Amino acid sequence: MADYKELVLTASGVNPLKCMRCGKCSGTCPSYDAMEYHPHQFVYMVEKGDIEKLMASKSIYTCLSCFACVERCPRDVEPAKLVEAVRLAVIRQQGQNHLKSEQIPELIDDDLPQQAIVSAFRKYSK
Repeated sequence: MADYKELVLTASGVNPLKCMRCGKCSGTCPSYDAMEYHPHQFVYMVEKGDIEKLMASKSIYTCLSCFACVERCPRDVEPAKLVEAVRLAVIRQQGQNHLKSEQIPELIDDDLPQQAIVSAFRKYSK
């Protein structure tokens, strides 16, 4: 089994040991009510190496990546970067993508920037 904790820490560049569990990140999160695991819980779970639960959670797709949690953190822990790193860990598992590359064309409309299409193909290609 892969060492997901090391992968997440490397991809995010975040040191979860800096977290003092004040909860300011979760208190400012606009997706708080829709999330199974809140920003402060993400940090703690990554610190403890409980990455598989995070990878299976819908919370990683509920996060808006608005970085409100990053702005409020007094210790610069950056929970949003941990969420994104967990998303990437899921995407990198063969066949476990939240969105399959063949689903992308049906999501395209005339208002969608070409850069978003190229990014989606790069991110979600097998």
